[in-house]
Amino acid sequence: MSAVRVMLVKDLRVELRTLQSLPAMALFAVTTFVIFRFGLDRTSLEGSLAAGVLLVTVLFAALLAINRLFVAERDEGGFDAIRLAPVDPSALFVAKVLALLAYLAILEVIALPVFAAFFLDDATGLLPLAGIMLLLDLGLAATGAVISTIGANSRARDLLTPLVLLPLLIPLMIAAAGATEPLLAAGGPSYADVGQWVLTMALYDLLFVLVGYATYEFLLED
Repeated sequence: MSAVRVMLVKDLRVELRTLQSLPAMALFAVTTFVIFRFGLDRTSLEGSLAAGVLLVTVLFAALLAINRLFVAERDEGGFDAIRLAPVDPSALFVAKVLALLAYLAILEVIALPVFAAFFLDDATGLLPLAGIMLLLDLGLAATGAVISTIGANSRARDLLTPLVLLPLLIPLMIAAAGATEPLLAAGGPSYADVGQWVLTMALYDLLFVLVGYATYEFLLED
């Protein structure tokens, strides 16, 4: 855990000093909401359309952070240092997942109020939506950390990572949309069928966290 803490603190300090990911994520999200606002020519959304606008925006904003997740390790020899250090290589995976969770949480603190101001007549569904977003963030972070490691040393990493990652995220995004839709329904949130979608998201998150943790040493060696 000390290795995880050291690597996590390093990533957060680097981001605070350079601001390479978070401002781009927030600007992308707000710009996307503006485009949807005027492109759809609607001042309010509900149900599946509201869920789609929110989740697609969060997904593609997350890709900005995932693509830059291992820039320091790739450019400054961090992967070699991890291999040589007397620590479990999976500590790097855990630290990167936690760093991505922090980035996504900060993004949503900014993006959700903007989304509500642009599109929601009734924002009472935002509080229960926070739990759905947490499960979504964990799935994005775990899957993104695994795939970003694979693509980090590729010349086409900016293209390879999204191409491999997006198909893997389809089950998570479908479940997130199914859970989000009733919470953003017209007339206030509904909880019908939310439980089964939440369970699907939890199983997805557990699967990719376990797979990433178990295989990360081999990913670093390759």
